Amino acid sequence: MSPPPPPMWRQLSFSLLLGSFCIALESAAQGNSATDALNVLLIIVDDLRPSLGCYGDKLVRSPNIDQLASHSVLFQNAFAQQAVCAPSRVSFLTGRRPDTTRLYDFNSYWRVHSGNFSTIPQYFKENGYVTMSVGKVFHPGISSNHSDDYPYSWSFPPYHPSSEKYENTKTCKGQDGKLHANLLCPVDVADVPEGTLPDKQSTEEAIGLLEKMKTSASPFFLAVGYHKPHIPFRYPKEFQKLYPLENITLAPDPHVPDSLPPVAYNPWMDIREREDVQALNISVPYGPIPEDFQRKIRQSYFASVSYLDTQVGHVLSALDDLRLAHNTIIAFTSDHGWALGEHGEWAKYSNFDVATRVPLMLYVPGRTAPLPAAGQKLFPYRDPFDPASDWMDAGRHTEDVVELVSLFPTLAGLAGLPVPPRCPIPSFHVELCREGQNLQKHLQLHDLEEEPYSFGNPRELIAYSQYPRPADFPQWNSDKPSLKDIKVMGYSIRTIDYRYTVWVSFDPSEFLANFSDIHAGELYFVDSDPLQDHNVYNDSQHGGLLHSLRP
Repeated sequence: MSPPPPPMWRQLSFSLLLGSFCIALESAAQGNSATDALNVLLIIVDDLRPSLGCYGDKLVRSPNIDQLASHSVLFQNAFAQQAVCAPSRVSFLTGRRPDTTRLYDFNSYWRVHSGNFSTIPQYFKENGYVTMSVGKVFHPGISSNHSDDYPYSWSFPPYHPSSEKYENTKTCKGQDGKLHANLLCPVDVADVPEGTLPDKQSTEEAIGLLEKMKTSASPFFLAVGYHKPHIPFRYPKEFQKLYPLENITLAPDPHVPDSLPPVAYNPWMDIREREDVQALNISVPYGPIPEDFQRKIRQSYFASVSYLDTQVGHVLSALDDLRLAHNTIIAFTSDHGWALGEHGEWAKYSNFDVATRVPLMLYVPGRTAPLPAAGQKLFPYRDPFDPASDWMDAGRHTEDVVELVSLFPTLAGLAGLPVPPRCPIPSFHVELCREGQNLQKHLQLHDLEEEPYSFGNPRELIAYSQYPRPADFPQWNSDKPSLKDIKVMGYSIRTIDYRYTVWVSFDPSEFLANFSDIHAGELYFVDSDPLQDHNVYNDSQHGGLLHSLRP
């Protein structure tokens, strides 16, 4: 099928947008008969690893996200299917793995390139919901048809903050007093173009939509995508004060492991393109970043996380103020993780846990937490600068290994919609199906801690991830190879006990992996090597694991 040309929605006037909104409400009301349907608020963060208080990080101040976790089920071992933005987002928003969407880069639209697959918001829209997108939900550009998959997925054109066009421009004041396109970019918000930042604008828009939906007879599905802590680290400079440099340590394993296959290494080329990093004259591909600059990167990442936390806090507080917390499911996650010097690597672009592991928490009114009493606030805003906003205990949590591709069936089931069927193999011709597990079992009313294995043997649970490479050795396009340049695919499985990866030949014209042509392998045991620094692939009998690499 041929999707419509990209609409010129960015040029729509406010009156047209308002008209689209009213039409969407009327359409949803006609298609929805359930007056007690649960709303859905899906918060997607860019490049956020589980460096949060609720995940045990003692340094990072994230009181609002921690508060959400205290009322949620928190998944300790959730993993993305590919550690780069567009492929990961298309994967979990369609409920299909990258080998099904056939998107490993940024350069194709799945409805044209692989199959007319339904998305999570599309499924909710077709079931009577008003579906709304704010900020970075789908990755912009070709991979979402230059429209964030509108009109398929959304009831009216998605919102993008006007100030995001400045993210990669020269707005960072350097020591020379001039403006640069730097990696590290703490700013005085009053001095930046438009006097605001993209995530602030997205928060304001999300709150405005919640206010509109408060009086709607139709349920809503609102997806809010935040940019930070994606690079550049452009955030209000006051958040640096939370992280004095003398308190910032290096990664616990800042050196490239001797046993790491070259094909597994990502040379973090997008970091090297920033002006302040270029000035360091770091050798390619392995040259280490000076330790003082490593600390500054980590400082700015953590400061960006705390800034993000305030934005999440404002949205959740508004949900409370509008008395929507009692009938709104909240899902919070990230598209993938981000290395902060572990293994001598930065950014994502790998199969390591630091790149693939993500925060994931689900709040369901009356199930993960009691319904709020009259006048009670579940999510009062918490100031990260206030010492009283210390980390609180998480709610229920599970150590089970889960995947982001499971979001589709899980959100559908929690909202009371029919759970899409499992996909056949192959499923390119099937518009609605899912390749992930339904995680509803983790939200039952009985105590998960008393019955930690009541849902089966956790050692049978597997998360699949993959990453493409253009060659066996790091080169300029190793991080983000275009489809035509992919020669090797790293297929990885993560269990509660180990991570096992094989790098095999890949034919991009036929989308075929040749598992009989193994270029390299990795095997790390969680208990003895939690940081994945000691590859024992060549020291062990690994052949029996190969069959597990096909999901």
